Amino acid sequence: MVWQRAAVFAALLFFWQAVPALAQDVTLSSPDGSVEITGTLLGYDGEFYRVDTQYGELTVDGSGVLCDGPACPSLTDFVAEVAISGSSTMAEVLLPALLEGFALRDGWQTLRQDLDSEHFDYVLLRPSTGKAIARFSFRVTNTDEGFADLLANEADVIMAMREIREGERSRAREAGLGDMTETNRNRVLALDAIVPVVAPVNPVRRISTTQLARVFAGRITNWSDLGGPDAPISLHLPVAESGLSQSVEDRLMKPVNLALSDTLVRHALSSDLARAVSTDPFAIGMASFAETGSTRMLTLTGECGFSMNASRRTIKTEDYPLTSPMFLYLPARRLPKIARDFLIYTRSPAAQIVIRRSGFVDQAPERISVNVQGDRLANAISSAGAEVPLDELQSMISSLRPLSRLTTSFRFETGSARPDSQSRANIEQLARAIASGAHDGGTLAFVGFSDGDGPAEGNRRIALKRATAVRDAVLAAADTADLSRLTVKVEAFGEALPMACDDSDWGRKVNRRVEVWVR
Repeated sequence: MVWQRAAVFAALLFFWQAVPALAQDVTLSSPDGSVEITGTLLGYDGEFYRVDTQYGELTVDGSGVLCDGPACPSLTDFVAEVAISGSSTMAEVLLPALLEGFALRDGWQTLRQDLDSEHFDYVLLRPSTGKAIARFSFRVTNTDEGFADLLANEADVIMAMREIREGERSRAREAGLGDMTETNRNRVLALDAIVPVVAPVNPVRRISTTQLARVFAGRITNWSDLGGPDAPISLHLPVAESGLSQSVEDRLMKPVNLALSDTLVRHALSSDLARAVSTDPFAIGMASFAETGSTRMLTLTGECGFSMNASRRTIKTEDYPLTSPMFLYLPARRLPKIARDFLIYTRSPAAQIVIRRSGFVDQAPERISVNVQGDRLANAISSAGAEVPLDELQSMISSLRPLSRLTTSFRFETGSARPDSQSRANIEQLARAIASGAHDGGTLAFVGFSDGDGPAEGNRRIALKRATAVRDAVLAAADTADLSRLTVKVEAFGEALPMACDDSDWGRKVNRRVEVWVR
């Protein structure tokens, strides 16, 4: 029978437990009574039952069966439950704002219930009856705690300010949660950056990344060494378990083989850090770009004179060196339909507006004309020399002048040809745009650039190889697109357009990139 085959096939599914295990027997039967399944009800998500039977664990489509027994859930009053845990930076503003936008789009009401300092619920209600249809339960801590809840099977969605680490990935796989690095197990929700901040009255405006690392290592302890007053420097960071703090260690300290000072003042919430720094004229902190409060961001500089400020555009393009994608991680189990709909919504144009209005950096691509890229072109001219002659710069400008740069860029993991986490998300995003016809009738150019380490011609070949690889990855992901409707090109200019100094790992990483130019 079709129903029997569907039930057997469904048994192979890995299923989300949407309600607590009831440990009571139920009987699921087909409408004509010819097939019955009896066992202990393990869960129901509004669509599927999960039952422990003498044949093992079965997952059965609820639309084709009748449920009999004391543990059978109410089909009319079912409330989907979703547990979300992790980063306070994401939980305090971003996720609630997205839930509000999602509810508004579909005509539901929302009710926030604050439970204690770490927990709150967002309940979605039917406006006609006031009955709850879904409850999103938040545990607000940090990235480490979020992954711990995932491994303990106490969370369905993890908010993380960094990528999952190898040990966490291995333990998740061993626990049957799948490979959390796969595309369908994680997604970049929004973009952020780690920014050095000081009080508005502090006279220091600029700091090199080397100086910044030495400050947080306790090697530079007085503002006078940075051109400021003769006063000791007070250091502020989020708690060690937070993804932002761990990114400071990974992205700023480790490349120069320095460890964080033991005199740091730690803060559980990013907003607390910003408040503390803003009221102390001799403090410096590393904060989220979205949560700088009334502090002032310092400009990052390199030893060669290049400088970069954190802004929405420089974070989107990863031109700012300390970008920090904000992740959602999802175990390999089924979420209720309303939760799946919410995750789809987070990628929509409407959600990108919500993200931007919440103070975070959205992923909606923007176009940047050649005319507004004076600093980049000035850097190219000042860095030109024997290996990058004037005619090569002229050729580059001639090729790019008719086009506009997309904020969708691609960079690579250190010492690898693999795109970094933000770039992997950009591949999927650009592929969806191509498949939707957003670039039909136009030109899409993948343009490779390199750092200046090594011979210029060799760097140009490497840049061309990377640009070709990114193009192929994007087109492969856009498998439903009609590519005859657009022109796709690949070019490379090697080290001709540097973004940062090549005297540091982060500077070289910023310079190794593939840009997308469109017309």
